[in-house]
Amino acid sequence: QVQLVESGGGLVQAGGSLRLSCAASGRTFRTSAMGWFRQAPGKEREFVAAIAVNAMSAYADSVKGRFTIARDNAKNTVYLQMNSLNPEDTAVYYCAVANGPYYSGSDPQSYDYWGQGTQVTVSS
Repeated sequence: QVQLVESGGGLVQAGGSLRLSCAASGRTFRTSAMGWFRQAPGKEREFVAAIAVNAMSAYADSVKGRFTIARDNAKNTVYLQMNSLNPEDTAVYYCAVANGPYYSGSDPQSYDYWGQGTQVTVSS
């Protein structure tokens, strides 16, 4: 069983930055791609970023150039550095373990395990 614990969310003003962390337990972290998703009130869960075991990354168009995903296999942790935040980034952010070692798309069905989420609120 894999457990994921996100942290780092909070309230920030527009233009500010936050770094989210996701600590994973279990042996699948080093052999699995990892992803970040977000869900705003009344909206579907949407893909934000993913990172494969070889550190190749993928991003949603809405966050390209502002967000950076990284992983530390020694700490079983994946990070999401978020810069130039705007109110449209307000959502609950979830990390997830993919069902394979490489990025296979933005569909949440491609991810097997999910964290409990951390709230990010960006004020204007």
